[in-house]
Formats: sequence, structure tokens, C-alpha cells
Amino acid sequence: MNTDQTDRTERMGTAWQQLTEWLREHAPTSHASILPPAAQTEIEEAEGHLRQHVGYGFPPELVALWRLAGGVRQIDIDEYDEEGEVATGRFLPHGLLLGPAQSVRPRLAGLDHQGKDYWDGAQWAAPVGNYAEATDTGLYLSAAGLGRWSSYEGMVMEEPLYPSLAAYLEAVGRTLREGPGDLMGAEVPGIVYGCLVWDDPHSPRLDETFADWRPVH
Repeated sequence: MNTDQTDRTERMGTAWQQLTEWLREHAPTSHASILPPAAQTEIEEAEGHLRQHVGYGFPPELVALWRLAGGVRQIDIDEYDEEGEVATGRFLPHGLLLGPAQSVRPRLAGLDHQGKDYWDGAQWAAPVGNYAEATDTGLYLSAAGLGRWSSYEGMVMEEPLYPSLAAYLEAVGRTLREGPGDLMGAEVPGIVYGCLVWDDPHSPRLDETFADWRPVH
């Protein structure tokens, strides 16, 4: 690992620790949804599929994150028991932290049965997905940085939003601790049922649950 990668990995670890400490204090249900570190065998198995089909492995930053947390799980909420309406693990502004196996699905879904690659050889993995299956939209991580991808109307990779996973997590932390709430876009952080959930106050997606949602800032 070169010096730049080491710096990114160390920054990412610090940013993740600060984020989880904030969740522990302000959003305990979201904090409880974080899974334990991924097993090395789990990471190696997922990376093996990636190498076999597209010829590259995971970014070191992402592997380092999985050694801190292997993803998230959904926790049933007594106040609102329709699972998925309030996703307890959706504490990142773009979705759910994906585990190793989940992170390879969207990239491999870009290959057809004859091996044609609709992503044109782009080297990336998906650290964040809109939902656990992560086959239609989320965030990709590549050497160029971290940005949005979608497959709603063909495979689309937008320009990177952040230069690294570390920079993304640092931005999340700044938004939570210092604000303003819209530092990262129209969706702002808020708390509902002990969960950190990002929503757009002008176009809420939480339906009636939005009445109980309170912005952090």
C-alpha cells in the first residue's frame, strides 16, 4: 500500500469512528444496526468473484472499512413496523453500507450471459446501495473517487462527488456535527425513532413518518 492509500485508510478509520460515536449518542437504533467486522474469508470470497469476472479486486479503503464494520442490518421498530420504510441502517446520505457480497452484485450485474461488460471495463465496487440488493443505484468507489451510479435507463456512472471514501465520511461527519444540514445536498440529516435518516424537507420520502422526523440542524 502506497503512502496516499495509507493516508486515505487512516483518515477513513478516524472518520468512521467519529461517525459511529455520533450515532451511539444521537441515533442509537442506527448504531445498533451496524454489523461486526466482516470475516477475512467473506472479503476474500467476494473479491474472488470480482477478480474472476472483471479482473480486479477491492479498493484498500473499502477493505479497511469492512474490517471495522461488515455492513448493516434492519432492526424492527415497534413504532413503525413496516420494514424498509424507516431503514435503521440507512444512516449515510446515499443509502446503506453494503457488505462484501452485496458490493459486487451491481458490478457483476453489468455483465450479460456472454460476458459483455456494459460498464466498459470500469473498475469499481459499491460501498453504498439504495437498498441491500444494490442492483439499481448507489455509490461506486474507484481510483477516481466516489460517485453515483445507476442502471435505471442503462448503466450510468456520474463524475465522482468525493476524491475518496475517507473524504465522503469526513463530509458526513462535518454535516452532522457542524452543519449546515444541506452541506451534502437537498437531503438533510434528521432523527426518527432513534434512527439517523437523510430526507428532503421539501419533498419527503418518509410519508406519514416524516411528521416524527426531526432535522439535526
